[in-house]
Amino acid sequence: MKMKLGEALVGDSLITREQLKEALERQVMFGGRIGTNIVERGFMKEVDLAAFLGRYFRVPVVDPVLLASIDPEIIECISRDIAEKYRVLPFKKERKRLHLAMMEPTLHENIDALRFKTTYDIIPYVITEIRLMYALEKYYGIQRSLRYISTSQQLVDDDKPTVADDKAALLKLKEGFCSAKDKEEIVGLLLHAVGKIYSRVAIFLLKGETVAGWKSRGLNIDRETFRLDPHSLFSEVITGKHYYRGPLLKVPGNEPLIKIVGGTLQDCLVIPVQIREKIIGLLYIDNGISSVLDANLGYINSLVSMASISFEISILRRKIFDL
Repeated sequence: MKMKLGEALVGDSLITREQLKEALERQVMFGGRIGTNIVERGFMKEVDLAAFLGRYFRVPVVDPVLLASIDPEIIECISRDIAEKYRVLPFKKERKRLHLAMMEPTLHENIDALRFKTTYDIIPYVITEIRLMYALEKYYGIQRSLRYISTSQQLVDDDKPTVADDKAALLKLKEGFCSAKDKEEIVGLLLHAVGKIYSRVAIFLLKGETVAGWKSRGLNIDRETFRLDPHSLFSEVITGKHYYRGPLLKVPGNEPLIKIVGGTLQDCLVIPVQIREKIIGLLYIDNGISSVLDANLGYINSLVSMASISFEISILRRKIFDL
């Protein structure tokens, strides 16, 4: 018979028996998972609990980076009702395989039910209750209780990269842009990097006087096409060949973009994507209807410059092979 989670934590010397006793008493009073109560009391960090859960259940631990900006198409694979009932979060899809973060990754009856309801093969990953509650509210609007809101600040602190992490991640990103073989890979790198910072990101292509949605995170721009109005925000960016940072106002010409993003905004960012001197597209960023953007403008401009150079390299590579 499998050892209970709390006892296993004591057995691995991650908490003391006295701490387990206190956490169990707290659980009786306030509910929640034993791991949540242990983290709330400060006996373990959430990241350490998650690592232990991976060993305990013998399944992979979901990488928090993969939860930062999940594609809406993937979220739609699981309805809000199912996500709430089974306490699961889809974060990756490969053909007929759906990767799910879940608190009970070895509960076969749930996995079988989810396989039947979704028609996907389910690949389970373990996640802590604290992180799952945060993600379910973010992607499905399932409201957390106050206890999870207060505890989730630790997630922000734990997820903050160190200076060494920043340098290593930036180097890896630069290497990715240098080796990218086609435009799809380049755009994927750009969206992933920007999506770690902002909740909604989209890239629009320019085709003469027409703007067409291409790729996005947090917004649905598939098959979105509209004429470029000379009075619009997009025209202002294209004409000036300079970024725009500010509110998305309800003025003539902005109606198609306002419809896509769901209303006027306090704060958004639009940056032209150029190959040499020609603007080929626009990077659009916001943090939702009522949120403002963080001060990462210099970094975002650097990412767009990397992508532009990568596009040029890709074109030159094709020309070489065409000779």
